[in-house]
Amino acid sequence: MKKIVVVGSTNIDFVVRLTEMPKKGETVHTKSFDKIPGGKGANQACAVGKLGGNCTFLSAVGNDGVSELALNSLRAANVNIRPILVSDDTSTGIAIIAVNDEGENSIMIIPGANSLCDNDYFTAHQSELNDADYVIAQLETPIDDVYNLLVAAKEAKKVTILNPAPAPDTIPDLVLSHIDFLTPNETELAKVAGMPTETIPEITAAAEALLQRGVGNVLVTVGSRGALLCNRNVSHLYPAYPQKAVDTTAAGDTFNAAFAVALAEGWTMDEAIVFANAAAGLSVTRKGAQTSIPCRSEVLDFMRDHAL
Repeated sequence: MKKIVVVGSTNIDFVVRLTEMPKKGETVHTKSFDKIPGGKGANQACAVGKLGGNCTFLSAVGNDGVSELALNSLRAANVNIRPILVSDDTSTGIAIIAVNDEGENSIMIIPGANSLCDNDYFTAHQSELNDADYVIAQLETPIDDVYNLLVAAKEAKKVTILNPAPAPDTIPDLVLSHIDFLTPNETELAKVAGMPTETIPEITAAAEALLQRGVGNVLVTVGSRGALLCNRNVSHLYPAYPQKAVDTTAAGDTFNAAFAVALAEGWTMDEAIVFANAAAGLSVTRKGAQTSIPCRSEVLDFMRDHAL
């Protein structure tokens, strides 16, 4: 089985549920509060494991009272967590997430130990990276070090996937030319490309602008509309599985993981995107980050019962 290495953040999500997001200066009552393992890197690693992939996770946590919640979730998903750095000097990362009745969220991040995922850490775990077939990264850890890692991974003939979240103002052309799959949502695409992304034609134009700068494929998640693949040969919208969204937290992470797992198993790109749409569609019907991620059999059953 091909090996997927996920590089990225581990957080504990403090999730507040409320009817509507507060306006500037407004105080509102909330409905509930939960503490759930999260972080984009950990979410993607957990999803790779739950969906049947062979996953190793490179990350860092604090030696504190909440890190075991994160580590136990990863263990339960059969993720190799041996490389994770446990620091006595800083706390585990925290994300404060507000979710409204429409399932939409706003997220604030306190990086904590995620700042330790740097070049020195990656160098210390070069053997895991050497063994990888696929490398997935996001941008909740030191961004220049992630860029360096992706360039090195592509030069070592790995398949590279970058989920550019949180989105930077731009991504250097050198980095883009070493990315096989850039996987933003439409908001992240607008920021990275510096172009509007309200409509599918606008999203396509923004993706094509990044293709001209060297990226191999741009795969944009567009919420209830599905996912748009753009490369030098095709521009195609893959429809979403219609679902009533309860919570969109980790839907994009689930999509990225499912896509990578399917590719690693030799599925075609079309098949991988349909599988990823199904996994993400199922995840939005559940609350939380890693608690919302479906297992492989659930996704396959869902696809059988909800044929598009």
